[in-house]
Amino acid sequence: MLRSATAVLLGLLLGSQTWAADDGAVAVVESLHATLLTAMKEAKTLGYEGRYQLIAPAVETAFDLDFMAKFVLGPEGKDLSAADQARWRDAFKRITVATYAGRFTGFGGESFKILGEEPAAQDTVFVKSMLDRPDAEDVQLTYRLRKTDTSWKIVDVYNKGTVSELALRRSEYSSVLKRDGFEKLLQTVDAKIADYASGKITN
Repeated sequence: MLRSATAVLLGLLLGSQTWAADDGAVAVVESLHATLLTAMKEAKTLGYEGRYQLIAPAVETAFDLDFMAKFVLGPEGKDLSAADQARWRDAFKRITVATYAGRFTGFGGESFKILGEEPAAQDTVFVKSMLDRPDAEDVQLTYRLRKTDTSWKIVDVYNKGTVSELALRRSEYSSVLKRDGFEKLLQTVDAKIADYASGKITN
């Protein structure tokens, strides 16, 4: 349900383009994975702050943060001032980086594997991958990318191949914005970032 609803909403925002898939999409995912693997291997030495600083540039490069930040707020986000939109974009980037820095806290022989690439709606592509974990269940990760003026950019990540991170965030963040207002939304995000930094949240 979340995946299909998100696909429709993404389609409306992305529009129809004429881009064709190429190896660039896979390269974006592989580059992100390389950084995440380094963060895992050096997790204890780096600590949370070190992992955050390592991962931040990779997130900025790999993800279409502008598009994603606008999407997750839903229609209510259109009423924000330009200044508040910029504040939200910064907050969205920080929570995205914090999520990775808070989750990848150690290394146990894990590796990332690219499973394939296939075309998706609105001339986006899916890059399918897996986090191979020797001592736990493998994690299937499917990335949806679209081509911008400069490169391919990730616009969504599907955990277990079906659970849309973008849809989950839209459900959470747009509800807070609609119910409690923009300042409360920023407070909610900052509190979650603090929980990642302190180790209270690891997933």
